[in-house]
Amino acid sequence: MGHLIRSVSALALSATLLGSVAHAQDDEESKTLYRVFVADHKDPKITAFDLSKPEKRWTFNTVGQNKLYSVNEGASVVAVQSDNDAVNFINSGITLRSHGDHSDIEITDPQVVTKALTGPRPFHVIDHNGKIVINFDKGGYNEIVDAHELSDGEIETTRLKQARAHHGFAAPVGNAWVTTVASDAPVEGNMAPTRVGLRAVKEDGTPTGDVVTCTDIHGEAFSGAFLAAGCKEGILAVTASANGPVAKMLTYPAALPKDQTTGTLLGAKSMQVFLGNYGARGLVVIDPADEPHFRYIELPFRRIDFALDPANVRFGYVLTEDGTLHQIDILGGKISKGAKVTEPYSMDGHWNDPRPRIALAGDEVVMSDPNAGLVRRISKTDLKEVGAIKVEGKPYNIVVAGGSGQVHEHADGEAHDHAGHDHAHSHGDPKIYAGYFEDNQVKDRPLADYVGDWQSVYPYLKDGSLDPVWKHKAEKGTATVEEIRAEYEVGYKTDVERITIDGDVVTFFKDGQPSKGTYAYDGKEILTYKKGNRGVRFIFKKTGGDATAPQYIQFSDHGIAPNKADHYHLYWGNDRAALLKEVTNWPTYYPSSLKAEEIVSEMKAH
Repeated sequence: MGHLIRSVSALALSATLLGSVAHAQDDEESKTLYRVFVADHKDPKITAFDLSKPEKRWTFNTVGQNKLYSVNEGASVVAVQSDNDAVNFINSGITLRSHGDHSDIEITDPQVVTKALTGPRPFHVIDHNGKIVINFDKGGYNEIVDAHELSDGEIETTRLKQARAHHGFAAPVGNAWVTTVASDAPVEGNMAPTRVGLRAVKEDGTPTGDVVTCTDIHGEAFSGAFLAAGCKEGILAVTASANGPVAKMLTYPAALPKDQTTGTLLGAKSMQVFLGNYGARGLVVIDPADEPHFRYIELPFRRIDFALDPANVRFGYVLTEDGTLHQIDILGGKISKGAKVTEPYSMDGHWNDPRPRIALAGDEVVMSDPNAGLVRRISKTDLKEVGAIKVEGKPYNIVVAGGSGQVHEHADGEAHDHAGHDHAHSHGDPKIYAGYFEDNQVKDRPLADYVGDWQSVYPYLKDGSLDPVWKHKAEKGTATVEEIRAEYEVGYKTDVERITIDGDVVTFFKDGQPSKGTYAYDGKEILTYKKGNRGVRFIFKKTGGDATAPQYIQFSDHGIAPNKADHYHLYWGNDRAALLKEVTNWPTYYPSSLKAEEIVSEMKAH
C-alpha cells in the first residue's frame, strides 16, 4: 500500500500497549470504564449504561429518532434528529486527559446540555480541531460548536453559510475552512440540488477559492494531515497550506469494480489511512499520500456497518447481512477472520430500516441487535460473544465513550476536580512558568505532550493581528510597542507555517509541502538566561524519515514535567549543541483550531 502504511505498524502497536499498561502508583487507582449510548429505532430516546455494570443506566428523551456521534475524545455525544429538526448534546460523564506516560480519567453521571440546536434537517456532523460542525441540509448553513465550551456544559456557536441548501458538510482545514457546493440543477428523479464539489471559504462562508470538482460529494473523514471526501471520480484529498486548502483527486483505479463509489469514510487517528465503503459488497483502504492509493476488499455478502478500532488501528470490523462480523487487516488490505454473531439482516428495503450497528469498546466490539432487543458484547480476540445486555425497544445507533486512566484522590477521598480552572489559560505554577524552579522538579517528557496540529503565529504578527499583545506588554513594562514588536519579529520568524505531530511522526509544512521524520527522546537540558530565570529544552532526535527533516527538535513551552502543551516554542536543526545557544529566534506554535483573537487572548493571559 505504500511505505507510509507499512511503516506505521509500530505506531499501531505502541498505541495498543499504551492503552493496556496500568500506571501503578501507591496513591492512584487505575480504572477502565466504557459507557455505551444507544438510540432506539422507533421511540425518541437514548439509553446509556456502563459496560461493566449495565444495570447502571440512564435514559434521555428527545423529540425524534437519533443518530449518535461521539465527539471531543468521547467527552460528549451529539444526538442528531434529522426528521425532527433538532440536535441535542450529552456530556458523557467520562473525560480522559493525556499526560504522556499515562492518562487521567474523570467519571461522573452523563448529563444533557440544557441548550439544544434547532434548524431545518440537521445531518452530517464533523469533529475536528476542537470544532464540532453540524450541517443543516435544508437551511443552507453549518453551525460550529466549540468543543471545549461543550465540555463545560455550554454551547457557543458560529454560523457558516452556504450558497444554497443541500446535503453536504463544512470542515476546518488548518486555518481555513472548506464547504461542499451544490448547483441549481436537481438530481435526476430528486428535487435535491446536485452536489458538484468543494470550495475554500472563510468561517462565515465567504468564498476564498474556486470550486474543486467532486461530483456527488458525500462522506468525509480526517486522518493525519488529510481531509478525505468521496466523489464519483475518486477520493478528494485535502491538506492545509499557507495559501489555503490544497485538494488532489485520487482517481479510482481501473482495477476497482466499475460504477461504484465511496460515500462513507472513516479516518484512523494513529496512522494516516482511511477505510471507506465501495459499493454494496466492498471496502477500500485508502492511503492518501502514497501509491497505490487504493486497496479493494471484496465482502462475501452486502455490508451492514463498519468501524475502525481506535485502540489498535491495524484493524477494522465490518458486519455483513448474513450476520457475520469480519475483522479487517488494514495493513494487509484483507479480511483476517470472521464469525457469526447474529441472525441475518437483509439489506433489501429502506436504508434506515432497523439493522445492527457496531462500535468499539476496548477489547470488545459492541453491537446493537434491534430485532433481539440486545446490545451484544463480542470479543475482538476470537469474535465470540462474551455477553448480551437487554435494552428496551429496538436498540439501533450506538456509540461508546471511555477508556483507561488514573483516578486521583485528595486526602479527603474526593476525586480530583480539573474543572475549577479556565481551560484556555491554565499554565500551572506561575513561578515555574516564569522560569524559577529547582533541578529536582524537572522530569523527562514524551513527544505525546506535543501531539496535535499546530500553526505558526508569525503570519498573525505580520498581518497585525497580534498588535493588541504588544500594546498589552508595553503597558506592563518599560519597552515601547515598536520595540516589543521588533523583538518578536525576530523571535517568531519562520517559514514553517504548520507542524503536525502524530505518535512519533513530526511533519513540517513549508509552503504547503510536507517534510516528515520520526523522532525519539534524546534527553533534556536546563538553560539559564541573562535575567536569571531558567528554561528547559526537551530534545528529540530523528530516527528516520525525509532527508529534509531536521536531525534534532527542541521544545520549550515553560513546562518542566509531563503535561499536555497548549503552545510551544520550537528549535530545530542538525547540531544539537548549537541549537541550545539559540535564544533570539523561537518559532512559536499554537493549535491550528484557534483563531487570531483566541491566540491574542491566550498571549495576554500569560
